[in-house]
Amino acid sequence: MTFDPQRLGQSRSDLAEVLRDQRRRAGRTQTWLARRCNMSQTRVSNIESGKLTPSLVDVELILEALGTDAPVSAEARSLARVANTEWQDQWSSRRRGLDKKQNELARLESISTEFRFFLLSMITGLLATPDYVRASLADVPGDQSKTIAKKLERQRVLYDSAKSFTFLLTEQAVRWPLLPPVAMAVQLDRLASVSRIPSVRLGVVPLGGHIPEKPLNTFTVYDRRLATVETGTGALLLRDHRDVTAYLRDFETYERYAIFGDECRELLAEWASGFTRRRT
Repeated sequence: MTFDPQRLGQSRSDLAEVLRDQRRRAGRTQTWLARRCNMSQTRVSNIESGKLTPSLVDVELILEALGTDAPVSAEARSLARVANTEWQDQWSSRRRGLDKKQNELARLESISTEFRFFLLSMITGLLATPDYVRASLADVPGDQSKTIAKKLERQRVLYDSAKSFTFLLTEQAVRWPLLPPVAMAVQLDRLASVSRIPSVRLGVVPLGGHIPEKPLNTFTVYDRRLATVETGTGALLLRDHRDVTAYLRDFETYERYAIFGDECRELLAEWASGFTRRRT
């Protein structure tokens, strides 16, 4: 199925219709289907009414229970994958207020325990100094003071001992001169400091040597249930386990090229000194 942001909202109702139609064709009740799939009847009802987006596992169980033929099963699986994808364009986010987006991220962080960040081109807000956060929002019109405050407030989650964070930053992300040299040096010092937090594992991928990979996007994986992928105009939220697993594999691949611990901090200090020397 071709990706079309306009179809994302419609796919859930289309999927609900397909599953509801298949149950009726099979002459089965929601109660019967719920028992066969080890679900509640309420869950089946919500799936069929489009109130709840079923996971791919839910869909597989329902299709198998109903003995759905191959062409319809393929259509349902395709719809399920799209239904588990959400597109958040930057213009809608800005209209709603970027501070509200920070609230959404804070809620997501509160219910997740394991975080993996692959940062291709910039430093994420959880690792940023106030100057870096302000500079990252410089192109957004209006007063962004609430958004800046909430971004900085979210950084407290790094100190939650019940959570674990792994950040992989490319050399480009670390050294991109978003700020004047001295402020960039302070930002790199901040990265080194964060790398010492017990719940944080921070690595950098130097651009020297041979890296036979071709990363295209910044992405984050929350536990093993959600991957968010950033583009130039918004972000994709992927919940299908195949998509999440693919990004987990990518993360593990890039992780092999990263350096951590004291070696990482030494490299950050070297790059910070380079920024400092530019000013003199």
